[in-house]
Amino acid sequence: MTRLCLDVMKSARSRRETYVGSWLPEPIIEEPDEMDQDDLTLTLMLALERLSPLERAAFLLHDVFGVPLDEVAVTVEREPAAVRQLAARARKHVQDSRPRFPVARDEGSRIAEAFFVATRSGDTNALRAILAQNVVVRSDGGGKVHAFLNPIAGLERVLRLYEGLSRKLGIKRDGFFRPIQIDGLPGYVSYERDDVFQTTAFAIEDGKITEIYITRNPEKLRHVAEALNVSGSSETQH
Repeated sequence: MTRLCLDVMKSARSRRETYVGSWLPEPIIEEPDEMDQDDLTLTLMLALERLSPLERAAFLLHDVFGVPLDEVAVTVEREPAAVRQLAARARKHVQDSRPRFPVARDEGSRIAEAFFVATRSGDTNALRAILAQNVVVRSDGGGKVHAFLNPIAGLERVLRLYEGLSRKLGIKRDGFFRPIQIDGLPGYVSYERDDVFQTTAFAIEDGKITEIYITRNPEKLRHVAEALNVSGSSETQH
């Protein structure tokens, strides 16, 4: 099974090379009363995605499922010493990607709503107050809808980005907004000013947003709209 998965991984990696813009996993949403505090967050999934297929196999088999390294070596057809190095590299990468402190549910919802309001109202000062200096925005449109093709990094660049969007699309203080957990991170679903349904998730450290993950690809959001029972119209109250 592991060898079959490695073949699938190689194929998926090949397809991603032609993907339009940033790629994000399909969002998995959780209502507040469904949260189980699972460690499998979007940041962790992206960390696993950046591992090589062999590193991921070694990490999952050994660290997650507890398979002895000698058995992992036989499975992936590599020497035990090489597999030990693969697992160690993967483990360090995953540990470095984990948030240092969990964000309380209420705090995450508060920051998510503050971001939504600030970006729709064009309030740059309010946005500056909740963004980290090293904030990065990633947006996945899959070539289906408008999205940022490349990550936007740095506080000043992100502020200019949203300031420009406010000038271009106009200030609109209301709109459909629903705070929710997305892949284990605080976030929300919304209809934006271009009538596109999207999910927005946040990595937060020390009360500041460090990563913003925006999924707009409609092919990745059908199950979200169905689960929340929302239509394809933006005419829904805040």
